[in-house]
Amino acid sequence: MSTPRVPNEASTELPYRVERPDLIPAKRYYDPAFYALECERLWPRVWQMACRLEEIPKPGDFVVYDILDQSVIITRVDDTTVKAYHNACRHRGAQLAQDRGHCDGVFTCPFHGWQFSLDGRCRTVFSAHLFARESLRPEDLRLRECRLETWGGCAFINFDDNAAPLRESIEPFATMMDSWHVETLRVEWWLAARLPVNWKLAMEAFMEGYHVMATHPQLLVGPRDPMQQSYRYIGKELSPMGDYQTLPTAPMPGEVRSREFIDLNIHFMHTLSEGMAGMTHAKDVAVAESIRETELPAGMAEATVTWRKILNQAVMKAHRAQHMDIPDLNDVDRKGHAQAVNFCFPHYFLLPTYGSASSYRIRPLGPEQCLFELWSLTRFPEGQEPPPVRTPTPMEYDDPRWPPIPTQDFSNLPRQQRGLHTKGFDHMRLSKDVEGLISNYQRLIDGYLTDRPYEALVPAAQKVSGPIDQPFADLGL
Repeated sequence: MSTPRVPNEASTELPYRVERPDLIPAKRYYDPAFYALECERLWPRVWQMACRLEEIPKPGDFVVYDILDQSVIITRVDDTTVKAYHNACRHRGAQLAQDRGHCDGVFTCPFHGWQFSLDGRCRTVFSAHLFARESLRPEDLRLRECRLETWGGCAFINFDDNAAPLRESIEPFATMMDSWHVETLRVEWWLAARLPVNWKLAMEAFMEGYHVMATHPQLLVGPRDPMQQSYRYIGKELSPMGDYQTLPTAPMPGEVRSREFIDLNIHFMHTLSEGMAGMTHAKDVAVAESIRETELPAGMAEATVTWRKILNQAVMKAHRAQHMDIPDLNDVDRKGHAQAVNFCFPHYFLLPTYGSASSYRIRPLGPEQCLFELWSLTRFPEGQEPPPVRTPTPMEYDDPRWPPIPTQDFSNLPRQQRGLHTKGFDHMRLSKDVEGLISNYQRLIDGYLTDRPYEALVPAAQKVSGPIDQPFADLGL
C-alpha cells in the first residue's frame, strides 16, 4: 500500500468503471490492474475496523492489524487512551510486534533491542554512542502514529490524516447501531476463513436477502418451489428486521391461531440460531419458548406486531434481571433501526438480533483471495467474564466446523468467482430495488479510485453505510 494520495482534480480515467448502476463489470473482481488501483487509492483513505476494544483491556495490551503490505499496532496506553503505530522499528524497520499480546510498558525490537514506550517515545537505543547525534533526535525516533478513532466497542484506523472523522464517514450506520448499544456486546467466538474469491464478491453475498430462497431454503415459509415463492416488500411494521421477505405467493391467512403462529416463529428462531450458532442467540430462543402460550389477536398483521412487542419485552426483562445492558428493543423498532444486516463501508457488517449479534469483516489478500472473519457477539451477566479473545486460525471455506448458514453462503462464492471469468460474461445485472447496495458501494469505490475529494465522498458514503436491500442511490459522484 502506497502513501495516501493527495487528490487533485478528479480523474475520469478508470478501467471497468460502473457506467450504469445496474451493470457491474466482471473484471472488477479479478483484473490485477484494477486490484492494484484499489490498493493504491482506496485502502489508504478509508476507515477500517482494526480490532475490538475488548482485545486490549489493559495498558500494554496490543493487537496487530495487517492490511495488504501495511501492519499497524493498536495498543492501550492507559485506561482512556488507545493509540495505533506503524509496526516498524525506527532503526532498520523490523516489525516490533506480531498477532497480539501484552508488553510491560515497552515494545522491544527483536533485531537490535531498541525499545519504545507505549506513548511512542524511543526509550532505549542500544549503544547509542555508535550513532551520530543528529541521527538520534527524539522527534525522529518516535514511533509513527496511524490515525485511530473508536466507536461501537471497536478501534478504527485510517492511513490518511486528512480523511473526514470516523463517525461522519460511517453514518447512518453508527446512529442505527448506537440504538442497539453495540458497544456492550462481547465476543463469544470468532472464526476465520481464506476464501478463494475477490474481497468485494465476499461482501456482496451479504448485501441482499434475495438469495435466501435458493441458498437458505431452511428459512422459507411454505413450499420450496421458487414459482410459489416471492421476495417482496412488506414494510418495517410487519418485518422490523428487514423491509423485504421471501414469502409464499399464495395469500397469507386472514386469521391466525396463536399457538400455530408462535410455534412457527419459534421454529424459525431455532433455525436461525442453529444456522448461525448465534445472532438469534439460544438464550433469546429460550425466552421465546417461555412465552409460547401467549394469546395473540386473530388478524395476521395485529398478531405479528403484538408478538414482536411481547417478545422484545420478555428478552429485555431477562437480560436486565442479570444486569446486562440491553436497549429498549421496542424503541429500536420504532426508530426503524431493527434491520438484521447492516453494512459499514468498506468492509464491516453488524447483524444485531434481540440481545446478540453476528459481525463480519473482509480483507483483501489478492485479486482473487480474501480473509473472511465472523464473530458471534452477545452480552454476559454481571460478574461473568467472556472467554479470552484469540486470533482464529483461518479454516477452509468448506470446513465442517462452520455453522450451516455461512457454509451455504460460502458454497456459492468459488463458483461465482470462476463464472466471472467465463468468456461472454461481461457484467453482473442488478435489481434496482434490492441489489442497489452492491451498485452503490461499487460506485463509491469508483469515487475513491478517481481521486474524488472527501467533500464529495463523505455524502456519498452516507448513502452506502446502513441496511442491506437498498435501491440504487444517486451518489452525486
